Formats: sequence, structure tokens, C-alpha cells
Amino acid sequence: MKYVVLVGDMKVGKKGDILVTHALGSCLGLMIYDPQVRVGGMLHAMLPLSKINPQKAEANPYMFVDTGVPKLFKSVYDLGAQKSRLIVKAAGCGQPLGNNEMFKIGERNHIVLKKLLWKNNILLESEDIGGTSSRTVTFDLDTGQIVISSGSQKWEL
Repeated sequence: MKYVVLVGDMKVGKKGDILVTHALGSCLGLMIYDPQVRVGGMLHAMLPLSKINPQKAEANPYMFVDTGVPKLFKSVYDLGAQKSRLIVKAAGCGQPLGNNEMFKIGERNHIVLKKLLWKNNILLESEDIGGTSSRTVTFDLDTGQIVISSGSQKWEL
């Protein structure tokens, strides 16, 4: 099955599933995968910290990096993944409006992610972060392959 992960959304799946998210600009795209049991998940978080709107965070924790990331990990663990086997990759966190972007949302999303992972002793295997281009991410849970496309270009993460 192919599942689309919308902005402020998270999906998990198993072998045979494909997760796709579009329009990753300043948002964080986080992909985690356990190759032994072939389960994984993808988060498309918009904003770094839920404290700016606790009600919204309670209604939709996937909108924020600080609340969405833990939910993603828990959901993948519930499918049988183990922390010691996880492959963790990130994309997005760009500056779609260029260096003049006042709030630096992408940069702040990346910082919050790195702090969360560091506190939990989890390393990013790879990342495609920053820049001004929007990205589409396709995550094959059969193989763990992640392909990023932007414009006419495609590359593996």
C-alpha cells in the first residue's frame, strides 16, 4: 500500500508499504526503519516546539517536532521495531524563502530534532537538510530505501 504523509502528519507501516510526503520545505521529514522486522514510519512536522500552542499540540502532536518525534518512535516500537536496530534519516528543514526568512523555522526544526535524538542516544544515519528547494520523499518499507526528489532531480538518502 502507498500512504501519503500530509503536513502535520505521521504514518507507520510494514514490509510492502510505501510512505510518501510532498512539499518538504522548512518542515522536518523524519524517517525511521528497523530492517530486521521491516517496519518504519515517517513524520512531516511543521513547527519546532508545541509550547506555542498546547491545545493544537494535544489535538495534533505530529504538527510539532518535540511532540511528533516521540510519537513516531513509539508507534514504530509498537510494530516490533527495536531502538538498537533503527536507521534514522531526516530531510527538509530548509529555507524556502531564502536566507531572509525571519523565523528560521527550518533551522529551528533541525535543532529541536538533534536535541531530542541526542538526549535519547540516537544518531542520524544521514540527512538532506537545508537549502531553498522543496523536496518529495519516498520511503520503501520493503527495502528501507529513501529517495528524495526536487524538481527534475532524484537521489537516495
